[in-house]
Amino acid sequence: MMTRPDVDQYFLNIAAAVAARSTCLRRQYGAVIVKDGVIVSTGYNGACRGEANCCDKGECVRAAQKIPHGERYELCKAVHAEANAIINANRADMIGATLYLAGFEAGEPITAKPCAMCHRMIQNAQIGRVVMAEKEGK
Repeated sequence: MMTRPDVDQYFLNIAAAVAARSTCLRRQYGAVIVKDGVIVSTGYNGACRGEANCCDKGECVRAAQKIPHGERYELCKAVHAEANAIINANRADMIGATLYLAGFEAGEPITAKPCAMCHRMIQNAQIGRVVMAEKEGK
């Protein structure tokens, strides 16, 4: 018998596919905003428009300086996946929507969690719910 993923897993799977477009060398995140079962917007983390991507340069400034995750974001040229999804969405479509977030490090799934700034953006966009992928076995 065929097993079918539930709705949350379905959209988390799509968020994982979006993460594959990330241009970040440290971590790859994908976000999908969904309202009434319809994808409103997607986003992945990568350099802002007009800036060189780390994957193209072959170096992450923060990694080269051994800066831990979650610190010194100002050195990074990337825009986070959640922020890109919000930037590319229609304002009205985000009110009460669900944001799905998946993340990877070195190709392995990690527990995805918005940073403090993305959390504020999600709240300000009035997204009603966030579903985060969790690392296997957690």
